[in-house]
Amino acid sequence: MASSATISRPRFRCFDPSNSYPATPDHPRYFSSAVSPTSSSSSSSSSPRENGFRSTMAISNNSEPKIVTGEGGYVLEDVPHLVDYIPDLPTYPNPLQDNPSYSVVKQYFVNADDTVAQKIVVHKDSPRGTHFRRSGPRQKVYFESDEVHACIVTCGGLCPGLNTVIRELVCGLYHMYHVKRILGIEGGYRGFYARNTVPLTPKVVNDVHKRGGTILGTSRGGHDTSKIVDSIQDRGINQVYVIGGDGTQRGAAVIFEEIRRRGLKVAVAGIPKTIDNDIPVIDKSFGFDSAVEEAQRAINAAHVEAESVENGIGVVKLMGRYSGFIAMYATLASRDVDCCLIPESPFYLEGPGGLYEYIEKRLKEDGHIVIVIAEGAGEVLLSESLRKDEQDASGNKLLQDVGLWLSQNIKDHFTKQRKMNITLKYIDPTYMIRAIPGNASDNVYCTLLAHSAIHGAMAGYTGFTVGPVNGRHAYIPFCRVTERQNKVVITDRMWARLLSSTNQPSFLDLKEVANKVAETKKEDTEDQLIDGENHIEATAASNPK
Repeated sequence: MASSATISRPRFRCFDPSNSYPATPDHPRYFSSAVSPTSSSSSSSSSPRENGFRSTMAISNNSEPKIVTGEGGYVLEDVPHLVDYIPDLPTYPNPLQDNPSYSVVKQYFVNADDTVAQKIVVHKDSPRGTHFRRSGPRQKVYFESDEVHACIVTCGGLCPGLNTVIRELVCGLYHMYHVKRILGIEGGYRGFYARNTVPLTPKVVNDVHKRGGTILGTSRGGHDTSKIVDSIQDRGINQVYVIGGDGTQRGAAVIFEEIRRRGLKVAVAGIPKTIDNDIPVIDKSFGFDSAVEEAQRAINAAHVEAESVENGIGVVKLMGRYSGFIAMYATLASRDVDCCLIPESPFYLEGPGGLYEYIEKRLKEDGHIVIVIAEGAGEVLLSESLRKDEQDASGNKLLQDVGLWLSQNIKDHFTKQRKMNITLKYIDPTYMIRAIPGNASDNVYCTLLAHSAIHGAMAGYTGFTVGPVNGRHAYIPFCRVTERQNKVVITDRMWARLLSSTNQPSFLDLKEVANKVAETKKEDTEDQLIDGENHIEATAASNPK
């Protein structure tokens, strides 16, 4: 990284509406030129940032991301550090260097300047682009083992792998950093001030990864920032590990801001959790692989039912409030699905090119059809009498059962209007999928997430979430994973692969279909599908987040 790296004006907001601080040397968010790391010692009263930049940041309410720039268009979206607002914290040697389990490792610690590129497909003249700080153990830590009093909280809906993350946080803290005081917060955020805590040890969590759900319990809402931080302060907690989705990560960001405002030496680390895989920046969220795998059982059952009778129709509703990743990947993995409906791809029922026409075509050709629909698909088609503007405690819109609605409409259309005898079976495995333990792939992934969070907190980083970016785990500012939702891009190659697999129509606009769009227009649409990934990358480059 260039020694002349400076802070730059951010391109997006976290919390500060003013969105302005100057890139001047006397500004508290300015990072001066790189300095060499301090020599190893048992403690240090003057501790420059391990990332090679010395921060003179004072306590303030400015919550803008820390942007460090370098040569060749290099941009580092850094995460906060305890020394940003508590100067001159002592450092200590990392206990991992004396851990026999790590004695065979050639390089104990991550290089201080290692970063992970957000975009890895580039052209020869492309700028280096946005990077995030690479996760992993650092040579110096900002907590002594006996000093650490950690807590773990799970919030939001259930997801495969939750107990695995809890187990690996406890075992990682205990075995890697010799931390003995670890609390489990029961019942989500409100558990900080309204519920009991549970002491956690490796013995307590030894077999929890074999169970679904969360041993700590969970809830939606209940976020009272002052009460939560008061509880953290009163209990002497100095490391907070928060497991939850985008709403939970927003709550963790607010907790971090209040902790920073009070000047407390408390590290806040988030581990993103969403079964829908709708958290941006990271490659995927834990529990997603398990959900796709379990969804196969429901799809297989629907396929058996449908092909065993004349004019059999199997409808399976899968999770996906705003993002259809589970439905899309389960469809691609199954090969038995004839139509996949997701929130990102609008569809219509009647008329040329509509769903009813396609269903009738498949029934005549194959004698059966299997339809997978994500829970958030087709919301615009629901009648106003069925739709409600209600929300749950997390602020998520309460959705009507679109699968049940679609099944009833299909029955009515074919039995009453088309006078066809059909047999329709509707399967909703939502809660069966949420409640399973993580599979082998997710268990390994949960271990990496937990360890990354531990290494970051011990190294003094705070106000961050962890996750893989292009296969490398990184520390990501809270605001990057809460600024938007990850959605299926229907101009991407993956959606084109699905359309090719199911042979379903793309459900273009009804007027376009009725007017028989010119062949050249169709070719343009096909080209757009094929070039979708490049288009998305170009859009991201021209509109950086």
